[in-house]
Amino acid sequence: MNIDNLSPFILTLVTFAPLAGALLLVLLPRRDRDIRIFSLVISLLTFVLSLHLPVHFHRGDAGFQFAVDRQWISSPNIHYHMGIDGISMWLVVLTTFLTPLCVLISWKSVHDRVKEFFILLLIMETALIGVFTSLDLFLFYFFWEATLIPMALLIGVFGHERKVYAAVKFFMYTMIASVFMLAAILWLYANTHSFDFVTIRDLIASGKVPNFPAAAQWLFLGFFVAFAVKVPLFPFHTWLPDAHVEAPTAGSVLLAGVLLKMGTYGMLRFNLGLFPEQSRHNAPWVMILALIGIVYGALVAMVQPNMKKLIAYSSVSHLGFVVLGIFSFTQAGLNGAMFVMLAHGVSTGALFMLAGILHERRHTYEISEFGGLASPMPVYAASYLFIVLASVGLPLLNGFIGEFLVLSGAFQDRAVYGILAATGVIWSAGYLLWMYQRVFYGKITHAVNNSLPDLSGFEKAAVWPCAAAALVMGVAPILWLGAIDPAVQAALISFPQVVSKVVGQ
Repeated sequence: MNIDNLSPFILTLVTFAPLAGALLLVLLPRRDRDIRIFSLVISLLTFVLSLHLPVHFHRGDAGFQFAVDRQWISSPNIHYHMGIDGISMWLVVLTTFLTPLCVLISWKSVHDRVKEFFILLLIMETALIGVFTSLDLFLFYFFWEATLIPMALLIGVFGHERKVYAAVKFFMYTMIASVFMLAAILWLYANTHSFDFVTIRDLIASGKVPNFPAAAQWLFLGFFVAFAVKVPLFPFHTWLPDAHVEAPTAGSVLLAGVLLKMGTYGMLRFNLGLFPEQSRHNAPWVMILALIGIVYGALVAMVQPNMKKLIAYSSVSHLGFVVLGIFSFTQAGLNGAMFVMLAHGVSTGALFMLAGILHERRHTYEISEFGGLASPMPVYAASYLFIVLASVGLPLLNGFIGEFLVLSGAFQDRAVYGILAATGVIWSAGYLLWMYQRVFYGKITHAVNNSLPDLSGFEKAAVWPCAAAALVMGVAPILWLGAIDPAVQAALISFPQVVSKVVGQ
């Protein structure tokens, strides 16, 4: 099969290759080494397949590409409709990039029920990719809910001390919130006789949906609540620290790196795409919640004694930037929001890997248990510093571009938003660098820390690709923004205004 013939099937291949691998894993005998190797091969194969998307993506085209649309169920009218644009493509690649790294970081840390662990990981990858590629609302909701079960099991079975509590809290929060979105989807189907996103969007834009003006605000809120809990946007964030602290390292990486982005992607795709007037009407209070999340998340992270909980609260702060950029309705803001999503996935995923590596050696995340680790673990310390600098937004690393664009978009919308959000950048430097100082410098107060081994080969193979990605994204952001910008411009058509040109055509 040549490359041209592959394109119509590529989204199906990328989406379901991990699921096929998980089903084959069921048949493999329980030899842990073989299971790990097979899982790594399947996840790497999926990543290689996903690279077809950016390589053959038409960057000047704002529409959906690699589309496939087949009747799935005749009554109700449900289609297997998949496609990607510049917004969703990079989230698919981010998912396929992080999954093999999750396999590597779990190589020696998962000892019990190894087969079940990697089966759940691969099922999780299929569900996540499906969320970003689905253009039928029923199919989207199916994949959206399908992410819950493997993630809840990863936390509840393979997590730490309070794992069952954290898994149940995660499951209940996100499932209950999703019911509101389901109600909104069913209302749209009842009044349009279609689950197709493009069809529904065009019908709403042309005013052909009966009773839509009276229901629009409730429909907007139905989608928004589901997405706000998933982000999580303040004050819906309380499930996140528990889930992160108790999750295994690979679970935390996928949770922070990809799963949270389902919420911000949903806001950008569905809230702005289907309900532009309601998005504009509700933007002031949404942006206030985002600003509270930025500052609150940073301040709470500052006082955390637990390294993993500190990183978890930093996600609340960073995802606040994404929501702020989306609801600024500016080209800079939306480009920046997309870039922050990708940068956060890479750098925070790496931070959770690095925290997990330390937990493997000392079985604790308490910052007070460490100090002076730069001496016995110099490679680990250097890798950690590089990722910390990427997270705080050092120029020429991936954190800088996205936050700069979001802040410029927020300033265009209202100067006070940009000023308040900019304080979040300062706080992030404060809590991350202070945490780094306490862990890696000063005297070694616990003798056991003198003999901690440095990064192993598997750990380097997991962390260093994130560091390389952080550098390339910081030096050459146009590689990503060139594909993102046309889709962003298309999303802003419903918001007529003067916006700055961020990326030249």
